[in-house]
Amino acid sequence: MFQTSATTADMMATPRQHTGGRQRVASRLGAHTVLAGLAPDGGLYIPEHIPSLPGNWQTAWRNHSFVDLSIEVLSLYVTSDEISRDELRQLVEKSYSTFRHPDITPLKKLTDSAYILELFHGPTFAFKDVALQLLGNLFEFFLKRRNQHKAPNEKPEKLTVVGATSGDTGSAAIYGLRNKANVSIFILHPKGRVSPIQEAQMTTVTDPNVHNLAVKGTFDDCQDIVKSLFADREFNAKHRLGAVNSINWARILAQTVYYFLSYFHLKRQVPNDADLEIQYVVPTGNFGDILAGYYAKRMGLPIGRLGIATNANDILARFWKSGAYEKVDSSRATTPAGETAPAAGASDGKQAEDTSGVRETLSPAMDILVSSNFERLLWYLAYDSAKGSDDAEKRRSAGATIAEWMGKVKSDGRVQVPTEVLDRARRDFFAERVSDEQTLETIRYYFESARYIADPHTAVGLYVARVVAPSNPPNVRQIVLSTAHPAKFSEAVTRALEGSPSFNFERDVLPPEFKGLLERERRVIDVEGADVELVKEVIEKYVVQDVGQVGADV
Repeated sequence: MFQTSATTADMMATPRQHTGGRQRVASRLGAHTVLAGLAPDGGLYIPEHIPSLPGNWQTAWRNHSFVDLSIEVLSLYVTSDEISRDELRQLVEKSYSTFRHPDITPLKKLTDSAYILELFHGPTFAFKDVALQLLGNLFEFFLKRRNQHKAPNEKPEKLTVVGATSGDTGSAAIYGLRNKANVSIFILHPKGRVSPIQEAQMTTVTDPNVHNLAVKGTFDDCQDIVKSLFADREFNAKHRLGAVNSINWARILAQTVYYFLSYFHLKRQVPNDADLEIQYVVPTGNFGDILAGYYAKRMGLPIGRLGIATNANDILARFWKSGAYEKVDSSRATTPAGETAPAAGASDGKQAEDTSGVRETLSPAMDILVSSNFERLLWYLAYDSAKGSDDAEKRRSAGATIAEWMGKVKSDGRVQVPTEVLDRARRDFFAERVSDEQTLETIRYYFESARYIADPHTAVGLYVARVVAPSNPPNVRQIVLSTAHPAKFSEAVTRALEGSPSFNFERDVLPPEFKGLLERERRVIDVEGADVELVKEVIEKYVVQDVGQVGADV
């Protein structure tokens, strides 16, 4: 196991493009790890050791605010020579000063056994704000420090941030990095496959360092292009690429904090239940949000199995059923029962399947074929199953295994893990799949029973929680992560509640910040195919060339 009482955690990478071994690529979660995001060999950074919580954490942290908890958790992974305690507090306070709720991620009670953790109180009304407000400030902090040590005649170091989005990451990254010194940001989104509000949130930001690319293709196409850019060493070195997708481990670390906050808040709401067990249910596509919970658990947070809630793009649910991690389910040739036809005219409600195998659903941020962060979990499963006489040998074995597994996914579209690995995965997780019709029914159910309006992604999580609740012991309380404000998916919410006489979208859902958003000026660059060379041309044309100067506006 990677448990250690060390106060900081070194970083390593899970190799994807090498055979055998692992590459030590960074000493800690510092400037290199944050600014690079992806490891040089194509693998993903993970902590070489997962630090254990201090012995007195349950009493010392129990009344901490979100900001104070962030400082405590981040301090386990960051040394004071990288970021001092005072600097860390300034960064964290600045990052969360933009949130609308004093708790940052408040916990709300639905029933005696079910709670909602609202993660959408940041500037773009999505859970991605929690990590990306912090990440944007970390980028600026490390660049400023590096540039302070340059000679007066030296050019300042700059960063070209590239990312792919299925909707929410893009706007959260843009709001976290807009107008940041020495940073250009290029966000790729699948054209016509994000909700109108999501698209408007991205493309109406006209700061000169922000560039939106509408790619004719799927989110997976966009994600593959981003990974190809990072793998191109010459292009990467020329433009100094930085990552904002959850391949950047700093994002995962930032998200672990709300697991701790909700744990303490629930313990206060149920003070007399010494045997209380918390079960988190997380709607997820790219596996980042739930992976944060897994890290919190390995650090020592006492929680039960984590529930994975997926939509029709159910690669994760299918893995937990069979141990096969495969892009396309070859056993399913027809539309499953309970699935619906496309919502007429709704860019957030299509149900067609394209040639890549991605199904467009009412929860589009989860319309993902391959979950990038799942590679990180696979590494730990391989390590825990590895045979070796010492820790170093088990790590080498895990690295070789991951290189083999991910190679098979790339070449064959699938890999079957051993039964022992699947059994280990089932110890910490369970997974269920939710159809569009079930999503709509869930939105209706919680509006009618609790007057709570959920967005379609949150509804996917709520449905899974209801399915598994009858089999839970009496001491279990469920916390469902609510990942987006319902106004971001107006057509799905309205479709679910249009028959209710007590529902009024503008009165009950629409925040003031969204009014008039769809009519604002936009800046967007169309990319006519899922081609990395086309994206390179755009970056070459619009990347910041000198401090304070950018290419011509579109």
